[in-house]
Amino acid sequence: MIIRKATYDDIPLLMDIFEAAKAIMRRSGNMHQWGSGYPSEEIIRRDIDAGVSYAVCNDDGKVIATMAFIPGPDPTYSVIYNGEWPDDREYYVIHRIAVAVPGGGLARKILDWAFRHTDTLRIDTHRDNCIMHHILQQYGFVRCGVILLANGDERDAYHLTKNLKDADN
Repeated sequence: MIIRKATYDDIPLLMDIFEAAKAIMRRSGNMHQWGSGYPSEEIIRRDIDAGVSYAVCNDDGKVIATMAFIPGPDPTYSVIYNGEWPDDREYYVIHRIAVAVPGGGLARKILDWAFRHTDTLRIDTHRDNCIMHHILQQYGFVRCGVILLANGDERDAYHLTKNLKDADN
């Protein structure tokens, strides 16, 4: 697996992956996350311009997943409800993580890659995203509370600090 910065040429593939991920969510009962054209091509272009959009490729170079890997602080994480962040150390955020085909441990590999670049990650997900909740809890993330997106939607917020030398375990 190769994870590299996404380019404008990747946008059509990334948009296809987002559509596949939405279908996976809908089949698992998550009917509301990523509605109304989210994420849009405009958002992905801004991520690419900011250098935070990543393409996850298989060994043949085919793009099979994507994410935004963003250094904090994230403004939507500044206030947390029904809980608290465990500390105020520097962190990265993963947003818009999407895979074309579920299973195979791809999410774990993406998280392993992220922990080779930081020791603290925060991530949020929709209350109905049982797949992501399971992945995060299995990996060791702790649910810290609820954050509000810029549009006011609630998301369950997770945090994990991991020793960099343990990232491949």
